[in-house]
Amino acid sequence: MADRKLLEVMKGQNAFPPPVWMMRQAGRYLPEYREMRKRAGSFLDLCYNPDFAVEVTLQPIRRFGFDAAILFSDILVIPHALGRDLRFEEGVGPLMTPLDENDVSTLDSSHLHHRLSPVYETVRRVRKELPSETTLIGFCGAPWTVATYMIAGRGTPDQAPARLFGYKSPEAFAQLLDVIASCSADYLIRQIDAGADVVQIFDSWAGVLDEVSFERWCVRPVAEIVKRVRKKHPHVPIIGFPKGAGSLYADYRERTGVTALGLDWTVPMEAAQILQKAGPVQGNLDPMRLLAGGRALEEGVDAILAGLGGGPLIFNLGHGITPQTPIEHVERMVKKVREARQ
Repeated sequence: MADRKLLEVMKGQNAFPPPVWMMRQAGRYLPEYREMRKRAGSFLDLCYNPDFAVEVTLQPIRRFGFDAAILFSDILVIPHALGRDLRFEEGVGPLMTPLDENDVSTLDSSHLHHRLSPVYETVRRVRKELPSETTLIGFCGAPWTVATYMIAGRGTPDQAPARLFGYKSPEAFAQLLDVIASCSADYLIRQIDAGADVVQIFDSWAGVLDEVSFERWCVRPVAEIVKRVRKKHPHVPIIGFPKGAGSLYADYRERTGVTALGLDWTVPMEAAQILQKAGPVQGNLDPMRLLAGGRALEEGVDAILAGLGGGPLIFNLGHGITPQTPIEHVERMVKKVREARQ
């Protein structure tokens, strides 16, 4: 593992050019992924069949040689494993039966790891097939973000249903977050047991909350996950990604205990540099710059390397790659990062 560049950065070491990977790097922008998706029959079958999931996890590594592979799965496998219904509709996204206050006490974690066993098998097989220098990243959704989908039954523009639930039924909402946090910690521990080198916690909807709710619903549950994972695997790095947190990024690392901060593209360079002084940062190219290509992409990559390349940096997007992104733009981004000189 000593030659896994991303792990060295996670220890606070500088590496230039920095290691590079992309959120959603295994996905619809790749023709080989689309072909595998057709063969799988459904998105969940793609996630739960190790033959398919291993293949799509490895596809971007073969094509681009990224420094890290991230497990192909979905943040909503946790509620699905807790007995909630889940399906994915093309052009719509995930759909579930909305959860109400009375449903919280019915969540059943007794079959959690049996239902998630195909995911652990995928991790084991991917680690065996990856080049030795490539880091394997496992992940889960943060409790707040997972809860938003469980409550609304789908994605919404500002997650108003979950916010309202939390304000009107604080005890039930706290119980829901506790259940998700406990299951997510165990899920990450099992991924690490199976071979994940690093884990990331995605809080994609952190940016819709006020300061008090951010502390209660984002920071505290993630801190609990980190504490539980560290108890079993004290040296495994953890990336926290509270997308849209703005000024609340400032002490997120200290309050949650995560190793590295995933930065979205709205974080100003000056703020990112301050955050980097406390430890590794990851990001934060605007996915629209990658989609646009040309001068927009060149300027974006140059700005990040110039502003953050002198410290511990993992080059990434500020959120997931969009399905319409041309492959040649990804190739150009990787080439530009890899050929950069300080």
